[in-house]
Amino acid sequence: MSDLTTLEQHASYGIGLQMGQQLADNPFDGLDIAAVAAGLAAAFYGDEPEVSEDQIRAAFQVISGRMQEAESAKAQVAAAVGEAFLAENATKAGIVVTESGLQYEVLTAGSGAKPTRSDKVRTHYHGTLIDGTVFDSSYNRGQPAEFPVSGVIAGWTEALQLMPVGAKYRLYIPHNLAYGERGAGGAIKPYSALIFDVELLEIL
Repeated sequence: MSDLTTLEQHASYGIGLQMGQQLADNPFDGLDIAAVAAGLAAAFYGDEPEVSEDQIRAAFQVISGRMQEAESAKAQVAAAVGEAFLAENATKAGIVVTESGLQYEVLTAGSGAKPTRSDKVRTHYHGTLIDGTVFDSSYNRGQPAEFPVSGVIAGWTEALQLMPVGAKYRLYIPHNLAYGERGAGGAIKPYSALIFDVELLEIL
């Protein structure tokens, strides 16, 4: 359709664009736009469906299973990549590995008190994926962050209690001490190992 001149056609086309974008954001292999259009038209005009509810339900189950398997495979790859990175990193000079699997290196030693789980702290930090992609940074925002020591990911909670005020550590955090199988937002995928530069400014 190329002759889209009326206000109603513009609005209708906009609805189609929005629906198409939603499909493009969450596609599956073999998605058939012509079939989507046929189902949309049948529902809108009240026509008899060409595919039965049982067939549709069965198709949804199969496609959903395929998508879950694909996501599981991606997660396994991400976990393996993170584990390989941490295994190699652990062999480098200056890297300390704790019993939990947390890795850190001391960039600045610091000389103040160390916080406990019940404390609240002010920090500056810079967080990246293991490929260097920045996902969060208080330095970039120009504003330190304040939070309870026990209110952050496990890798942070453990590391903060090792750090004297004034210290700056680089943390290498396995996925099980970070956001695990859930990930966080769009940037941190499930099973991602993370790297943080953390500077402990003050115990509040």
